[in-house]
Amino acid sequence: MVDQTLKQFAQYVPKKGEEYMNDLQQAHFRKLLNDWKGELSHEIDRTVHTMQDEATIFADPNDRASQESDMALELRNRDRERKLIKKIDETLGKIEAGDYGYCESCGIEIGLQRLQARPTASKCIDCKTLEELRERQVAK
Repeated sequence: MVDQTLKQFAQYVPKKGEEYMNDLQQAHFRKLLNDWKGELSHEIDRTVHTMQDEATIFADPNDRASQESDMALELRNRDRERKLIKKIDETLGKIEAGDYGYCESCGIEIGLQRLQARPTASKCIDCKTLEELRERQVAK
């Protein structure tokens, strides 16, 4: 879902010698995040209206179970999107604070390509990989 949605947004192409996280880059990511948030909010609203419109009581228990299963799956997806909207809001706050684009663990630049692929990324690829390795070790 995330990757499909982001592909429709314009890519940022930096100019040669351009300073990292300058005003143009920040404006690009601010717009990308706000557009993404708007799209997610629209989907959530659409789901709520659809569920209200399609709330039918089926006489057949199998039909009723199928409808409830579909609604539960839809609600789970929308809950994920609601959490993503919260993360987008936090990321927009980082842009305003001037902290966007830098790893929260080591402080180095996250990189424009990584941010274009995952605008809410808060760690560089090395720190994120290390974190995931640790998580896998703890889970075992």
